[in-house]
Amino acid sequence: MTQYYIGVKIVIAWPEDKNGKQGYAVRYEDGYESWSPADVFERAYFPMGNDRSRVTEQMVESFVTVPTIRKIDEKTALVSSDLITGFVQHETSSCVDPANFDEQIGMEIGLKRIKDSVWKCLGFVVQWGRFGLKN
Repeated sequence: MTQYYIGVKIVIAWPEDKNGKQGYAVRYEDGYESWSPADVFERAYFPMGNDRSRVTEQMVESFVTVPTIRKIDEKTALVSSDLITGFVQHETSSCVDPANFDEQIGMEIGLKRIKDSVWKCLGFVVQWGRFGLKN
């Protein structure tokens, strides 16, 4: 049966031109090497730096765009950020008394929650990329 598949893997790659076209040479865990055009490679792979064993603050920061904030009632802020995957992450922050509402504090709390969610999701992806799926 024909169907779609999604896969996650961690590869080693370096910029390399081929036939005058910019791209990347790619080495997989089993030693297999291939070449990919730059645009195809950059849509599929996210740079991790030199440590494939952990999620870093730099990785999280790279995923999160400048957030927006919208006051949705007298004591609640909705903070949103478009992630580099195209997924939009939303978080809310509320205070007990409307007199204490502070947009800046709401932004900080919402953004921290968004980043915490990205940490968790990237941890899931790095785990999958390193160890594959358990059958």
